[in-house]
This record gives sequence, structure tokens and C-alpha cells, in this order.
Amino acid sequence: VGSKGQFQDTGSKMIHAAPNTRSSIISKSVSRNGGVTNFRDEVHFTPAARNSKAHIECDTLILDNISKSDTIPTNSNMNNSSTIEHEAKVSKISEDQLFYLMSRGLSEEQATEMIVMGFLEPFTRELPMEYAVELNQLMKLDMSGSVG
Repeated sequence: VGSKGQFQDTGSKMIHAAPNTRSSIISKSVSRNGGVTNFRDEVHFTPAARNSKAHIECDTLILDNISKSDTIPTNSNMNNSSTIEHEAKVSKISEDQLFYLMSRGLSEEQATEMIVMGFLEPFTRELPMEYAVELNQLMKLDMSGSVG
């Protein structure tokens, strides 16, 4: 979570050096209170990495109108039989989502936290349980007081 006064510049690097290799890079970030989150990825296929494939997914959830996010891919393919898929998505919490959850009795803060945790869930479910529990607790702590 990038928040007020924070500039998070994260990234990953993948080098394919053998044939028939596969990689998947998934990045999830949240920006709020004027925070900036950037994600840089570098994927490189060597000439020997024939018939290989890389998939990069960068998703950002922006919680206000003053936060920012960028994705900066640097990819190279030294053979003509490998493929790189890169997708980036930036979204905001919709008023409809907040209205629906708040009409079910949640406060705006609770509704925002639930939406953020749901956004991160595809990532956290892939972690070992002890890490996922710790990350969820840290996210809840970080999100407390994020509205208003």
C-alpha cells in the first residue's frame, strides 16, 4: 500500500535461458492518500529459450483522486518462437460497491477494507498460510483509518 508521502518502486526480473520454459509474474498494489506505486518488470528470452512463454499481470487499486500508479515494462525476445503477455489494470472502488456494502450495515471504512482485501485475495491465497495470515493482518492494520 502506497500512502501519503510514499513512493513505492517495485519490480521483478525473469530470464528465460532454456527451451519450453514458462513464467508468471503477478503484481498487486494499492495507492491511497496521494501515494505513488510503480511496478517495473523485465523479461528476457535468450536465443536458446525457444517456445517459451511469460505472462505478466499488474493490477493497481487506487483509493482516491490524488494517488498515482505506473507500470514500466522492459521486455526483450531474442527468438521468434517465444511470447510475452503483459497486462496492466488500474481501477478504483466504485460508488456502487461502497453503497452495496454500506447498505448491508458496514461502515465506509469496513467496506473499503473488505474491497481491498478481496482485491488482494488472488495473491494472498497463493502464499503459505502463515505468510498469508501475517500479510492480511498487516493490511488490516494499514487500512485502519484509511477513510476520512
